Amino acid sequence: MSLGGGIFLLVIGAILAFAVDFTVAGVNIHLIGYILMAAGALGIILGIVLLSRRRQVTTTSRSGIDSATGERVTRRSTEDGGPLV
Repeated sequence: MSLGGGIFLLVIGAILAFAVDFTVAGVNIHLIGYILMAAGALGIILGIVLLSRRRQVTTTSRSGIDSATGERVTRRSTEDGGPLV
C-alpha cells in the first residue's frame, strides 16, 4: 500500500466515523470508519518506513579496446549507496 492509499483509507474512515449520520441494519458504520482510519494510519506508517529503506544504486559502464586482441571490451560495475535519509 502506498502513501496515497493510506491517506485515502484514512479520509474515507473519518467520513464514515464522524460525518455520516444514518444507520444500516446489522452494520455499525462508525465502527467501520474507525477500522478504516486505523488501516489508513498503518498504511501511511508502512509507506514512510518503506520509503526510508530505499537504496540508491549507481551503475558505471566503461568501454575500451583490448590492445592484445583488438576487441571492444565493456566493463560494468554496480555500487550500492546505502539507505537514503
